[in-house]
Amino acid sequence: MPAEWEPQSCVQLTWPHAGTDWAPMLDEITAVYDEMKREIERREPVLIVGNDIPHNDTWARDHGFITVVEEPADSSRHPHAVPSSDAPTPILLDFCFNGWGEKFPAELDNQINRRLYDSQRVTGTYEPHLDFVLEGGSIESDGRGTIFTTECCLMAPHRNQPLSRQQIEERLKTYLGAQRVVWLQHGSLIGDDTDGHIDTLVRICPDDTLLYIGSDDDHPDLLLMEQELQALLTPEGKPYRLLKLPLPRPITDEDGQRLPATYANYLVINGAVLVPTYAQPDLDAVALDTIRQAYPDREMVGIDCRAVIRQHGSLHCCTMQYY
Repeated sequence: MPAEWEPQSCVQLTWPHAGTDWAPMLDEITAVYDEMKREIERREPVLIVGNDIPHNDTWARDHGFITVVEEPADSSRHPHAVPSSDAPTPILLDFCFNGWGEKFPAELDNQINRRLYDSQRVTGTYEPHLDFVLEGGSIESDGRGTIFTTECCLMAPHRNQPLSRQQIEERLKTYLGAQRVVWLQHGSLIGDDTDGHIDTLVRICPDDTLLYIGSDDDHPDLLLMEQELQALLTPEGKPYRLLKLPLPRPITDEDGQRLPATYANYLVINGAVLVPTYAQPDLDAVALDTIRQAYPDREMVGIDCRAVIRQHGSLHCCTMQYY
């Protein structure tokens, strides 16, 4: 499974419409999607899933294809891969999306990938694994055989029971070509309905760098997560370089409940990083500067995600890259 900073062919956006949860604020959220689209299109193509493909909601990260690539010389795991002397073969893995453990309707979202493939809007080798629930936001790859995830998500109810952690790990290694799976025991955000997606907490970056969210008084478990990361070693036995992101000051919904705002939910694209901001200029600036330390050769682009966070997501959740 490639790292997110590797060259991409396009980014998928599943577009908001009146039949989704965005209906009460459709104009506001569409403006954010328009901005994402403009910024991505400056650097690579955008694949739009519109009303021609029915969908329940717009979280492309979790219902979209997860891409792995296979070098032409290795056809042992994917016997249907098409050999090529020029480039690796993209394998489009179609996992089950069930609304983050059957919390929300997802029947239409779970059919998007097959419709995209059948209409030839995406190319590669289609590989269905619809008996296994796996969301793109729940895993991070370093592109060298290590996958990060959280136990609270992949072991959450209504996902893959009765599979054990060991059985789930073996599937991750088989499907994603991983040699090592790092399971974080701690970390979650108030208001998060994904059961602790890794892309809201910890992100793998080039040169064995980890960007992660710091804690506050309301999130003591994030301090335990930080201690986990401090003890973690690379496959070569060295500590990771750790860069701490600030936690945004509380943003609440109309009922006064805190929303899971996070700067970790950024998107890496060709030549740039799109970073969620929350109209908190001091913390937004710190977040942009910290992420710039991990990606010094890319442009930092802040996008106001106060509208997106009202449905408990952010930039990375809205997008899925193809290699």
